Amino acid sequence: MAQTRKYSSPKDPRKRYPKLRSDLRKRVFASQDVCGICGREVDKTLPPGTPLSPELDEIIPVSRGGSPYDIENLQLVHRGCNQRKGAKMPGDNIGAVENPLPVSKNW
Repeated sequence: MAQTRKYSSPKDPRKRYPKLRSDLRKRVFASQDVCGICGREVDKTLPPGTPLSPELDEIIPVSRGGSPYDIENLQLVHRGCNQRKGAKMPGDNIGAVENPLPVSKNW
């Protein structure tokens, strides 16, 4: 009979070092004010879950080899922009949306 590990590491690499991730989030929120995808200002006072609320995004997605702990790979974005981008890389086409936002980068 195979033994299972009692304590396994989280499957999501962002949760492996929660303190480090929290510190990086604070640094990005303090140093950036505009969305890295659409270029519009981000209101950091909005509650989580709304389309214009602030989120932390990996420029190169973790699923495609990006690091969740590299400050150069993190940017401040709107939740809606982040959902639209998904796991796409810079240069990939995001596609049409019903309420398009002005785009500052070619995603």
